[in-house]
Amino acid sequence: QLQLVESGGGLVQPGGSLRLSCAASGLTLDFYAIGWFRQAPGKEREGVSGISSSDSNTYYADSVKGRFTISKDVAKNTVYLQMNSLKPEDTAVYYCAADQGGRYSDYVPIHPYEYDTWGRGTQVTVSS
Repeated sequence: QLQLVESGGGLVQPGGSLRLSCAASGLTLDFYAIGWFRQAPGKEREGVSGISSSDSNTYYADSVKGRFTISKDVAKNTVYLQMNSLKPEDTAVYYCAADQGGRYSDYVPIHPYEYDTWGRGTQVTVSS
C-alpha cells in the first residue's frame, strides 16, 4: 500500500526556517516524482516544488525560488523541503504527493491532478 507521511511543520517566526519531510512507504522513489503543495484557508491548493524520479529536474514556484530547496534521500525513501526565510504568506497546510512517472524519468509534474497518491499534510504557521 502506497503511503506518504509528512512531518516537520510547526510555528516559526518570520525569517525562520523549517525542514519538511515526506516519508514514503510502499513505493520506491526511483519510480516516482514527488511534489510539494500547500493550501491556505480559503485558497486553492498550489504547487510549491517538485523533483523528478531521476533527480535531474526540480521545480519551484516563483514565490519560493531562492528560499526553498527540495531534495531526496533514496536510502531513506524520503523527500525533504528545506524552507528558509519564511514569510507569513507561507502559512498553509503542506502536502507531499507522488506520481508514478516511470523509473529515472526527468519529468516533474506541477499540477495537483497529475499526482495519484497524497499525504495528509503538515501545518506550517509563520507568525511573530
